[in-house]
Amino acid sequence: MQAGTAHQPLPPFKPALGLRNAHLQTILAKYLAPRRALNTRVEILQLPDRDELQLNWSLDAEDCSKPLVILLHGLEGNISSHYIRGMFHSLQQQGFGVVLMHFRGCNGVANKLPRAYHSGDTADFALFLQQCRQRYPARRLMAIGFSLGGNVLVKYCGESGSQNLLSAAVAVCAPLALAPSSDRINQGFSKVYQRYLLGRLKGTMQRKLAAHADFPLPISASDIRNIRSIRQFDNCLTAPLHGFRDAEHYYQSCSGLNFLPAVLCPLLLIHALDDPFLAAAVIPQHLPPQVQLHLSRHGGHVGFLSGTPWQPEYWLEQVIPQWLGTKSTQQEQI
Repeated sequence: MQAGTAHQPLPPFKPALGLRNAHLQTILAKYLAPRRALNTRVEILQLPDRDELQLNWSLDAEDCSKPLVILLHGLEGNISSHYIRGMFHSLQQQGFGVVLMHFRGCNGVANKLPRAYHSGDTADFALFLQQCRQRYPARRLMAIGFSLGGNVLVKYCGESGSQNLLSAAVAVCAPLALAPSSDRINQGFSKVYQRYLLGRLKGTMQRKLAAHADFPLPISASDIRNIRSIRQFDNCLTAPLHGFRDAEHYYQSCSGLNFLPAVLCPLLLIHALDDPFLAAAVIPQHLPPQVQLHLSRHGGHVGFLSGTPWQPEYWLEQVIPQWLGTKSTQQEQI
């Protein structure tokens, strides 16, 4: 299905033979992904509060004749995440410069402050965008956000309005309604994903405690080990570490749906109706003119595997660079 006004529809997604099931789409997308070698240049970006972010640049990223695409990963993602590696490679193949911005502490090294990152943490992204604009004054800047990174991207686009430095943006499987989605991932088989993500979140927090034993955290290490849900983690750690009263205050303040009406730059939202991570509430009912929504019946969470299981094709890697290329061409013609 396609929603929006005067937008060119994306090619429909057709799930791979035998892979209509949402969980197969979600899980096998990771395990069937080709093991591509990525050669990147690493930069450590120093932040005003003395913390830092890791940036991974494509080796041709300095070529200003190419649009620059900034990738934002999902919860506990990094340069090794299959969806990042696949999109990074595809963008390079199709003539874009690429850079991945790791959120704080997601590069395998504990960040330097008690705070970390969250679904509404747009300040670091906005700062990095400003630096990109200073480095490349006339260059087209674009961004793709996956899951949590997609919500951050939508929130930034709404907050910045006419001051948005991006020429175009794509949010894939973004939890635009955080509270219902935290409930959704705590139901049925989706608890398997929750357990995996919680394990990674706790591991990151344990690395931080090992590196900075003097950090003032709102709960003890043993209490962290006893957390059993994403909502509980957000209530006990994410919210107090980032200035929110509790998980509900965090969810209400940061859900991308609240910022969508103020988006002025071309923005593509991609969702699957069978996404096992997200509640139906993430699908916007009203869209501003610049926002295009592509709803697919199948696809899982950042899955979208087509072709065949023995020769899979990654639909996102095909359609997103093409859509960004179209937006880039349109802007050149203006």
